[in-house]
Amino acid sequence: MAEPNKTKGTLTIYDVAHHAGVSIASVSRVLNGQGSPRAETRERVMRAVRELSFVPDGAARALSNGLKEVVAVVFRRGGENEFQDEDESLLFMDVINRGVEVAAQRQGFDVLISSVGITDDNVAARIALIAGKVDGLILHDRLLSAVAIARLAGIVPVVTLAGSPTPSSMNVRCDNETGMRALVRHLVIDHGYRSVAYLSGTADSPDNQARARVFEAEATGSGAQVQVGPSWQGNYNAAGGASVITSLLDAGAELPRAIVCANDQTALGVMHALARRGIKVPDEVAVTGFDDVPVARHLHPPLTTVRQPIQELGATAFEVLYARISAAGGAPEVVLPVELIVRQSCGCAGGATLPRRPASIAGHEI
Repeated sequence: MAEPNKTKGTLTIYDVAHHAGVSIASVSRVLNGQGSPRAETRERVMRAVRELSFVPDGAARALSNGLKEVVAVVFRRGGENEFQDEDESLLFMDVINRGVEVAAQRQGFDVLISSVGITDDNVAARIALIAGKVDGLILHDRLLSAVAIARLAGIVPVVTLAGSPTPSSMNVRCDNETGMRALVRHLVIDHGYRSVAYLSGTADSPDNQARARVFEAEATGSGAQVQVGPSWQGNYNAAGGASVITSLLDAGAELPRAIVCANDQTALGVMHALARRGIKVPDEVAVTGFDDVPVARHLHPPLTTVRQPIQELGATAFEVLYARISAAGGAPEVVLPVELIVRQSCGCAGGATLPRRPASIAGHEI
């Protein structure tokens, strides 16, 4: 009698190697995403996996390399405000996290997602506890100081999003400078707006600082009057944007011809506050954002903004983290390209885009 077929559970990488006609080491490298196997080898291994319906034993693999095969993503929750539902549905962090999950699944990793409140006590201690459960951490926003990140990096590899690279951690961000430069030139040069303001994000955010710096330099260099400072301090959410506009109008301030917001959520709040006061966008005041979250194109009028590759941001963060987990090294910083998305909120009738620049790693184009 013929020997009965093996069940899926009894198949091993030895069976895959024999079926593919390659070495066991080659199968291991392909399945674990390690090294640089040739394209032909990778295809032969994956074809064998499909034909045998082979399912790698993730638990055995994790035990053999000492990994939990889990990474954590930690972000900061917002506070209670009238825009809370909108903040939670704008999906900026959700889209990033989706990118992390998709990239993690390719390597057989799971993702633990956790949040900390703005006013929570001892955030560093809580994140350290999370670090003990995973192989690496991806931190949204500026949750920790550089000293705390260095301490954390002694436990597991750490990647920050929209932060700054440190000797002990890596960072993934988008090209704030190119995006803001294109946006300001469009408003000041293409539209001819002579007075512009920057409604900022969180003061200690590196992204916000970079956008503010380029905004002021470009607008001033183009001969426009610039409004910045404490009265234009937002916090990256809709409630903050609305509060700034309401306070300025209550104080009798004259608004500029265009308001450049640090992100789309801020712009949503600004447009809401202006509408409440009967001020038309863009006829009286033009408004722009930064991010291009899904709802931006559905606002009235649709929002002119700078598009960040949000899901790619998350996927890249995992890939950078995985490279460090698997001892493959990796650059301290990855910079992803952006593009200007022109819609009606700036005063344009149609739409256009600024071509994306190549991404760069540690200041070098790739």
